[in-house]
Amino acid sequence: MTIVNHLIHGELTAGTGRSADVFNPSTGAATKKVALADRATMQLAIDSAKSAFPAWRNTPPAKRAQVMFRFKQLLEQHEATIAKLISEEHGKTIEDAVGELKRGIENVEFACAAPEILKGEYSRNVGPNIDAWSDLQPIGVVAGITPFNFPAMVPLWMYPLAIVCGNCFILKPSERDPSSTLYIAQLLIEAGLPKGVLNVVHGDKEAVDALIEAPEVKALSFVGSTPIAEYIYSEGTKRGKRVQALGGAKNHAVLMPDADLDNAVSALMGAAYGSCGERCMAISVAVCVGDQIADALVEKIVPQIKALKIGAGTSCGLDMGPLVTGAARDKVKGYIDAGVAQGASLVVDGRDLVVAGNENGFFVGGTLFDKVTPEMTIYTDEIFGPVLCIVRVGSLEAAMQLINDHEYGNGTCIFTRDGEAARLFCDEIEVGMVGVNVPLPVPVSYHSFGGWKRSLFGDLHAYGPDGVRFYTRKKAITQRWPQRASHEAAQFAFPSNG
Repeated sequence: MTIVNHLIHGELTAGTGRSADVFNPSTGAATKKVALADRATMQLAIDSAKSAFPAWRNTPPAKRAQVMFRFKQLLEQHEATIAKLISEEHGKTIEDAVGELKRGIENVEFACAAPEILKGEYSRNVGPNIDAWSDLQPIGVVAGITPFNFPAMVPLWMYPLAIVCGNCFILKPSERDPSSTLYIAQLLIEAGLPKGVLNVVHGDKEAVDALIEAPEVKALSFVGSTPIAEYIYSEGTKRGKRVQALGGAKNHAVLMPDADLDNAVSALMGAAYGSCGERCMAISVAVCVGDQIADALVEKIVPQIKALKIGAGTSCGLDMGPLVTGAARDKVKGYIDAGVAQGASLVVDGRDLVVAGNENGFFVGGTLFDKVTPEMTIYTDEIFGPVLCIVRVGSLEAAMQLINDHEYGNGTCIFTRDGEAARLFCDEIEVGMVGVNVPLPVPVSYHSFGGWKRSLFGDLHAYGPDGVRFYTRKKAITQRWPQRASHEAAQFAFPSNG
């Protein structure tokens, strides 16, 4: 069976022999194995990055950017191969995999602007013959720990920007679908990145703990579940590391009585069931303001859920593929069971879906609950599957209170034609990313991505301007050259421009 190895100092490395199975979610069969690093293997990657840092840090930003320009071209040339690798191991459709890659490439494009984003600020004559400027400097060896649901896009949120800022990067991708991540990293080496600047090390908790505990690793970026985000943030910051940890989500869509319902239903279908609901920005709760809009939503959306085209992810023209693992499938089915037991109205049941020819695949069909209440686990928990819940409220204020009371604050949206309602929602909602008639308000690469409350641990959001701040340290320099012939007396009062 093929083994997906580590990439350390530009070479594929098998490590110590521990491994885990990699499955094709559409068939349920293990197709590969992935090497799992121990602490010694991780230390090899850390040493490689540390040795590469002095030369890379002193490489001009324009030359770093040239590597990213070539990398972008290679990503575009190999789009079909990358999408196939994603689909084979994650299960998402080919079209969805292509979309993921394109959003990742946008972040590479932003990184290509390294000479602009790193140029700092300059002020002349802040005092007599005194000039001042700021300099954005790299922080050294940094690391990223990325999730299974976006094996191409989320790593591309991290290391292109970290690298053009002058850092060396260690990536610990998900062991569930590692092949596309490794392939993309090899393309960056092909684009001319020096050995050691990017290392890819597969692993489990042992590898994560090695990164947390290594004093050479100065910063950690993580995307995944909230319990792990809290653990990494707590353990990393107490060791003096800079940590950015993005956690879970429970994203609500508010439907006002005046919403364009046809367009709202189309938006909800893609946002709730795209990628089988395995997105941190997936809409999992529709909050209907009034019974009339709720009844109309159910009437319109049920036939579309039942008509979802579901099959092997590598097939074209599908709406949805399988969940990533058998454990993920069973967890989602358990939540559906709990929703029924707790009294929600199960309108569409996806538990018994069987895909002909792929009977052993990890499939769950599109599922819809109505009359969900806030104490139910299908409302409180992040299900991470193709389950949409409808909650009925009497007013916009009640809808906003419901959202603000939830522990997560990642993304939300409102569907309305009322500008006053939309503005109130944007101003008062306690969520980090907000859409108005936009179901998945994921910021473009030159803004930054991140939620509020228990959806984000750390002070800075991911990629964009906040990413530059996260991967650099600002140094303020004040310089004066006094006239040679002058003699100045000591000054004991605190200096000022007054």
